[in-house]
Amino acid sequence: MALLIICNDRDLSPWTSALRNIDPKIELRVYPEEGNLEEIEFVLCWKHPRGILKHYPNLKAISSLGAGVDHLLSDPDLPLNIPIVRIVDPELAHAMSEFVIGLIFNHLRAFTQYHENQKQKIWDVNNFQIAPNVHVGIMGMGVLGQDLAIKLAAIGFKVVGWAQSPKEIKNVKVYTGSDEFDEFLSETNILVCLLPLTEKTKNILNKETFSKIQDQAYIINVARGNHLVDEDLIEMIDGNRLSGASLDVFRIEPLPENHPFWAHSKINITPHIASLTNPISVAPQIIENYKRAMAGQPLLNLVSTKLGY
Repeated sequence: MALLIICNDRDLSPWTSALRNIDPKIELRVYPEEGNLEEIEFVLCWKHPRGILKHYPNLKAISSLGAGVDHLLSDPDLPLNIPIVRIVDPELAHAMSEFVIGLIFNHLRAFTQYHENQKQKIWDVNNFQIAPNVHVGIMGMGVLGQDLAIKLAAIGFKVVGWAQSPKEIKNVKVYTGSDEFDEFLSETNILVCLLPLTEKTKNILNKETFSKIQDQAYIINVARGNHLVDEDLIEMIDGNRLSGASLDVFRIEPLPENHPFWAHSKINITPHIASLTNPISVAPQIIENYKRAMAGQPLLNLVSTKLGY
């Protein structure tokens, strides 16, 4: 029986090599070269063609190619009787934390502004804040959010988190649920979005949210583009309520050339590169889940379709 990879936006040769290195005997196929559909029992996918997953009659498990699963759960024809798993990788979390910490220091120490000043031969000194005087609020306290929180606290930042369920993290206060959302926001100077994309979290980075955080707060979105209401962000920055933003994810990717984010002096843009899944790092857990699915055993990193993560 076969493991099928469905992903049309990247070179899959590193993935096939990594998987075969773990298990040379595995029957591995790459869409659209599916072969006999009845032989497909495990699918590894990213942004698959809608409706295709219902075509495999003997499918035992579906795995996301990354940490996110919104690309799967948004498929109206997703076979809900098939278990779904996601990638959980310490390397992925570490890369994300490094990226966000870099963005935070870029904002606090004005590195981008100094780079622009260099081009114009301007010698100008900006004031800055040090970590112990800055409150970083992290929306989403899963594997990525917790790793970031621990690293920021170790540097000396005041860190607060917001999650749907209670979390205990040393030196980090975690607020829980909608009842504590406003209190979480009120403490925040830098707001980082690491939420999964669900119906509840869609458009959560909006004018109402921005109005409840500290004046001149800074926004970092490294989760999903649909978390952010683009027009609200621009309005709040132009109205001097927010000091700016760093965005790595967008509603449409690549970001259209005519989008106002490109030309905005207080918005930094990166092309969805905050943390990229390393095939070599995650291949062992994919093969492990494949073997578990074949043996009818419990799967690792199982996703709740009800919760959306």
